[in-house]
Amino acid sequence: MKSEFRIKSFCHIKNNTISFNGSVIYENQESLDFLDFAKTAYRNFDIKYPKFFKMDGLSKLALLASDVILKNEHLDPEKENNIAIVFSNKSSSLDTDRKHQDSIEDTDNYYPSPAVFVYTLPNICIGEISIKYKLHSENSFFIFDSFNAEHLSNYSNSLLSTGKADEVLCGWVEFDGTTYDAFMYLVSKEGITKHTKQDIIKLYTIQHGGFKTRT
Repeated sequence: MKSEFRIKSFCHIKNNTISFNGSVIYENQESLDFLDFAKTAYRNFDIKYPKFFKMDGLSKLALLASDVILKNEHLDPEKENNIAIVFSNKSSSLDTDRKHQDSIEDTDNYYPSPAVFVYTLPNICIGEISIKYKLHSENSFFIFDSFNAEHLSNYSNSLLSTGKADEVLCGWVEFDGTTYDAFMYLVSKEGITKHTKQDIIKLYTIQHGGFKTRT
């Protein structure tokens, strides 16, 4: 059965570059690591979420990508939005898990930080996005060995078909040390691109084939 749903917009973040619908909207190639790059992107987009600076790398990556997409939806800040979130990655919250474990093993300065521990679950990034944009719907975070377009398609289409969500924010948000890769998209009944496994893979691979330049 062909999908009746459509991809409204999509975002990539990789190699200190952020693109929206395939075109670069921000880049900073001054040899910054992701955390430094995230700060410059946060200020560039004027995100206005002070908690951002206390978040772990995975949450910062997810919030940046979601902001690129959701700010274009012009959501009512006073209204609860029935947008579900379905994310996935390979490393789970491993980057933060390592930091938490290091603090436990440090016998000279033993004090596991609650500020670090709170991010030792990958779905915490979903909570940050939900709080900022007042998203009240289903949400899930799945762990796969690699990008799984078929699962994203089937799961989000099911949420929409059963009326559990009006739209679904889907994506792959991978963060592990110096490696990061985000692909996020919004699916609903509107949009140009069909929401099928093949079309999702096609959009995802744009980031590996190179971004389009700004027009």
